[in-house]
Amino acid sequence: QVQLVESGGGLVQPGGSLRLSCAASGSILSINAMGWYRQAPGKQRELVATITSSGNTNYADSVKGRFTISRDNNKNTVYLRMNSLKPEDTAVYYCNGDTISSSTWSRNTYWGQGTQVTVSS
Repeated sequence: QVQLVESGGGLVQPGGSLRLSCAASGSILSINAMGWYRQAPGKQRELVATITSSGNTNYADSVKGRFTISRDNNKNTVYLRMNSLKPEDTAVYYCNGDTISSSTWSRNTYWGQGTQVTVSS
């Protein structure tokens, strides 16, 4: 089994910054793409950013130039640096990982439990 645990959320004023972390643990042989998604109240979950194991990144248009995704493959951890935060960035942020199990060699996508980010003055 694989677990993903997010941390780093909280309350921040508009224009402020936060860094989210997501650490994967358990029976992991390798992790391909990892990503961050968010879900605001009353809205569908949406893509924020993804990163491949080789470091190729992809961002939603709404966060380009403000957010940066990165990862540490040795620690099975993905990060999301969020700058110039806006009230519309308020949401629960979830990470996921496209993972190969070291025990079953099966491939599954696992999700974290989410961390709340609130941007408000």
